[in-house]
Amino acid sequence: MNTTVITGFNGSERCPRDTRIAQLVFPVIYTVVFCIGFLLNTLALWVFLHIPSSSTFIVYLKNTLVADLIMTLMLPFKILSDSHLGPWQLRAFVCRFSAVIFYETMYVGIILLGFIAFDRFLKIIRPFGKFFVQKPAFAKMVSTLIWLLLFLISLPNIILSNKEATPSSVKKCASLKGPLGLKWHQVVNYICQFIFWTVFALMLLFYVVIAKKVYSSYKKSRSKDRKHNTKLEGKVFVVVAVFFVCFAPFHFARVPYTHSQTNSKTDCRLQNQLFIAKETTLFLAATNICMDPLIYIFLCKKFTERLPCMRGRKTTGSTQENQTTQTDNMTLS
Repeated sequence: MNTTVITGFNGSERCPRDTRIAQLVFPVIYTVVFCIGFLLNTLALWVFLHIPSSSTFIVYLKNTLVADLIMTLMLPFKILSDSHLGPWQLRAFVCRFSAVIFYETMYVGIILLGFIAFDRFLKIIRPFGKFFVQKPAFAKMVSTLIWLLLFLISLPNIILSNKEATPSSVKKCASLKGPLGLKWHQVVNYICQFIFWTVFALMLLFYVVIAKKVYSSYKKSRSKDRKHNTKLEGKVFVVVAVFFVCFAPFHFARVPYTHSQTNSKTDCRLQNQLFIAKETTLFLAATNICMDPLIYIFLCKKFTERLPCMRGRKTTGSTQENQTTQTDNMTLS
C-alpha cells in the first residue's frame, strides 16, 4: 500500500516507487515548518507594516517577506497531497499550480537575497555615496522586474501541464506535460541553476569584501573588544549561511532529478534515489521561510526595534547604539 507504480512516458515501462518516506515522514516535518514559518512571517508582516520603505534595504526585505509568505501558504497543498489526505484532484492542482508558484517565489527570494548582499556591499565601499541603485525607487523597480521575470518564466509550466489528469497520471507531475512542456521544464531548470549559482558567487564576493572592510575598521578601533568583533562578523555572514544551508543542496540534486523526470530511459532505481534526494533537499529549501526572519532580526535595526519583545530594551539599545562605530551602523542597520 506504500508503493506507487509509475508508468513511463512511452507507456510500457513501469517503475515502482516506495512512497513511505514521502507520504509519512515529510508531511509531518513540513507541517512543523509551516506552523513555525507562518507564525514568524505573520509577525514579520505586522512589523514591516509599521516600517516605511525609506531605504533599498527595507524594500528588498519586504519583498523577501512577501515571497516567503506565498511559499508558506503553498505548503498545506503539498502536505495534504503528499500524505494522500486529499483527493487525487488536489495532486493535479499541486503539479499544475501550487508547486509552480512555490518554486517561483523561491527564486524571487534567492534573487532578492543577492540584492540585499549587493546593498550591504555598497554601504561599505561607498558609505556616503548616493548612487541611483541606492535609492528606494530603484529597489522598487528592480523588485517589480524580478517578480515579472519569474512569473513569465513560470507561466509556461502552468500552461503546458495540459495533459488530462487521472488518478494514475498525477502520481508523477511530469506525466501531465507534453513534449514541449517537458522541454520547457528542462530549460527552466537550467535558468534557475544559473540564477542560483550566479547569485551565490556574487554574494560570496560581496561578503568577502564586507568582512575585510569590517575587520580592518575594527582592528583600528580601540573601543571594540574581541568579543564584539566576533559577534559582528557572525552577523555579517548570516545571509550567506542561510543562503548556503537552505538552497545549495537542492541545486546539487535538482539537475539530475529533472533529467530523470524528463528522460524515459532513466533507470528505475536511480529515479527513486533521485526522488528521495530531491525531496530531502527541497525540504531544506523550504526551511528558508523560517530562516529569513533571522536575517531581519540580525541585520535590520528598525525591525528589531518594532518587535514587541524588544520594546523593553529600547533604552539600553539606544545607549549601546550611540557607542557603536559608523561602520557598524552601515553594515547592520
